[in-house]
Amino acid sequence: MDTRSYKTTLANDATANKQWLVVDATDQTLGRFSSKVAAFLRGKHKTNFTPHSDAGDHVIVVNAEKIRLSGKKMTDKLYERHTGYPGGLISPSAGQVLAGKNPERVVIAAIRGMLPKNNLRDEMMKKLKLFAGTEHPHTSQQPEVLEC
Repeated sequence: MDTRSYKTTLANDATANKQWLVVDATDQTLGRFSSKVAAFLRGKHKTNFTPHSDAGDHVIVVNAEKIRLSGKKMTDKLYERHTGYPGGLISPSAGQVLAGKNPERVVIAAIRGMLPKNNLRDEMMKKLKLFAGTEHPHTSQQPEVLEC
């Protein structure tokens, strides 16, 4: 009888081996870029990917204000929020959000929508660091540059 044992390895906090990655969003299409970043946050690129645990990497996105949207999405895509008061619906377009004081909000919303809709999403979003400019304060983690 053959006594081979093929063990399935499951990732957990002790065996996750999380790395730090830097990604430049300059002239990247929003949807394609966000799906790649979401896959790295989730850990789908690793051999020990486990859907029920957070084994993804920390991702630093720089130049988030230089993201590109195709078609007429700059004017037609809306980001709705409500103030909590009657008639308080605010819905700026993607172009207005990118020109405003928080241009990272467009990239955050796209990546957040591509992560699983459960408690793991909050854990994965904590590992996402977005910056509008080229500078970031995470140089001490010695992040690797990732080409998307």
